[in-house]
Amino acid sequence: MEDEDQQPQKPRRRKRHFFLRLDSWIDSTVWNAGFRASEIWEEITIFSRRFHVKGWKKAVFEVAGEGMNLGTAGFVLLLALALPAFEETKGDWRAQSDFAVTFLDRYGNEIGHRGIIHEDSVPIDELPDHLIKAVLATEDRRFFTHFGIDFLGLARAVNENARAGGVVQGGSTLTQQLAKNLFLSNERTIERKIKEAFLALWLEANLSKKEILRLYLDRAYMGGGTFGAAAAAQFYFGKNVTEVNLAESAMLAGLFKAPARYAPHVNLPAARARANEVLTNLVQGGLMTEGQVIAARRNPASVIDRNEKTAPDFFLDWAFDEVQRIAKPFSQHSLVVRTTIDMGLQAAAEEAVESGLRQYGESYRVKQGALVMMENGGAVRAMVGGRDYGESQFNRATRALRQPGSSFKAYTYAAAMEAGMTPETTIVDAPISWGGWSPQNYGRSYSGRITLMTAMAKSINTVPVRLAKDKLGTKRIAELAKLMGVETPLRTDKTMPLGTSELTVLDQATGYGVFPAGGMQSRRHGISQIINYDGDILYDFGRDEPPARRILSEGANASMNRIFVTIPVSGTARRGALDRGIVSGGKTGTTQAYRDAWYVGFTGNYTAAVWFGNDDYTSTNNMTGGSLPAMTFKRLMDYAHQGIELRAIPGIENPLPDGTKATEVAAAAPSDENPLPALVRPRSLSSDVTKLLKDVARQLHEATPLKPDGWVATLHGTLDLAPAKRTE
Repeated sequence: MEDEDQQPQKPRRRKRHFFLRLDSWIDSTVWNAGFRASEIWEEITIFSRRFHVKGWKKAVFEVAGEGMNLGTAGFVLLLALALPAFEETKGDWRAQSDFAVTFLDRYGNEIGHRGIIHEDSVPIDELPDHLIKAVLATEDRRFFTHFGIDFLGLARAVNENARAGGVVQGGSTLTQQLAKNLFLSNERTIERKIKEAFLALWLEANLSKKEILRLYLDRAYMGGGTFGAAAAAQFYFGKNVTEVNLAESAMLAGLFKAPARYAPHVNLPAARARANEVLTNLVQGGLMTEGQVIAARRNPASVIDRNEKTAPDFFLDWAFDEVQRIAKPFSQHSLVVRTTIDMGLQAAAEEAVESGLRQYGESYRVKQGALVMMENGGAVRAMVGGRDYGESQFNRATRALRQPGSSFKAYTYAAAMEAGMTPETTIVDAPISWGGWSPQNYGRSYSGRITLMTAMAKSINTVPVRLAKDKLGTKRIAELAKLMGVETPLRTDKTMPLGTSELTVLDQATGYGVFPAGGMQSRRHGISQIINYDGDILYDFGRDEPPARRILSEGANASMNRIFVTIPVSGTARRGALDRGIVSGGKTGTTQAYRDAWYVGFTGNYTAAVWFGNDDYTSTNNMTGGSLPAMTFKRLMDYAHQGIELRAIPGIENPLPDGTKATEVAAAAPSDENPLPALVRPRSLSSDVTKLLKDVARQLHEATPLKPDGWVATLHGTLDLAPAKRTE
């Protein structure tokens, strides 16, 4: 019995002995490792004492050590800054060379070109030597010696600018300018300059100097809607770039700095004065002697007499990106593209933005504006990406991210209507705190219990915040905005309901386009057809794109429209109310410190988003969305609604002016406050005739096919015709 009782204890003793041995081994190993490490450290310390220095040598070594530490930290920082820049090179950045696109407006008139055939690009070795020298003498004299960034040239530019008290000389190398043209925008930010520097280094490491110079000469904007020296030579002088003389080369080289200011077909004296500066640069740079350039000074270049024809360059840049996205799978890249732009509306949009800046820019301290106008259904009819394309090709309508301010509240209120609320739903306008954040109203006053319609019309801040906090949640609002067409990723922090998350002007026009479309997707687009040179239709928007889907319910959309149409009447956008009783709706937006001002509005026919602000994010002089943006909207919309059949805004009572015939009201003359000329559209079929022809086509399509036998009798019986007598 004793043996049986003791038998189960043996495994326990073995297990206990195993753990004791393991513990002993760990202790001894750790102790031995620590002891050996201390011995090694002592040996290192003894060895290091041999290098111990005193006096001035110690100071040198201390500085060198700190320099190594700072250098290591700087290297890590540079790597972190370089990664975003190198992300820009991942795509097929040479793809633009494969496309040659001729653009037509909505009526089939040619409006511009984009892209170049790579094989048609003139090799550097075939270009005139004086053209290359003129470009390098003016843009980058040390091009063949620097590695992408010219620190000596940068120091010289800083010194010259300091002496002149302003910017008179740039420090960017030709490679940096190419990096900007290929990968970046013209937006003046520190982030862009950092990316530009790293991309210049990348280009120098991956391309030869000749390739960089050729790409620069092919891609730079040269004024007059032309890109590249070859296109500019044809446009200004009517000759191949290989045939230009020294005077013409100097004029072309002078265009890189400011193509709009020095375009010879616009301001020939300024272009010749600039060309004379280029000739001086050639002499000062040691590339030519005064004797070699004297003939060009005495006989400046003459240009072809062209009627000044402005191209919608901001729109064409965006449309070219869209073509590359759509046509990438196509085997043919020489294309004719019919766009949606209406050049009459485009000219009016440009004039509305420019006249507003001319008249009010100084008093409001605002320098830039952008606008997108869409016909309800998604076709972009006009786009203004900035005040002067020649001065800056950065498209503020499609690429600039700006805070929308209160104009973003439309998405919050739309989410509330989708959740079952109505314009008559009451809510408390009172102080509110959310995670330590306490938003305030514009006048720092509160109205107590008010309706959602009143809160929206008066642009109350506490109400959308209360809706987001207690009823909706910011994620739900962001998801709805995305469904409505906002493509820019939105932040979902607690400040989002007041419009702190940046988006683009094009996003706003797209999102608001849902409301006049009855809650259906607005489907923004700038390309209606893509055709090859054989006449084959490779892409058709109506054929190849899915139909619009519902975004907002009819009830929620009607509720939003009832709110919107009160804002130009009794809300913050009274200066945006249209003439002749045309009903419109919209929402103003003003960001913190008056940096950005918006008005996004619509009629039954068009939607337009208008933004004004400054590229450097400086504050304006108390400019609100109800001032210059609303007035610009009114100026454009009054013009656009001439001579067209007015459509009703869904969900509102009395949608047309005074119950009269829409066409009669729309054809009325512009007011004295909006002295734009009458809108002249190309001759086309009237809406009544168009409807009749469509109805006939539908009936023919649905009709039962006639049998071959007796078809003549059937036709005669249907039309009550007698057979014609045969004559000899």
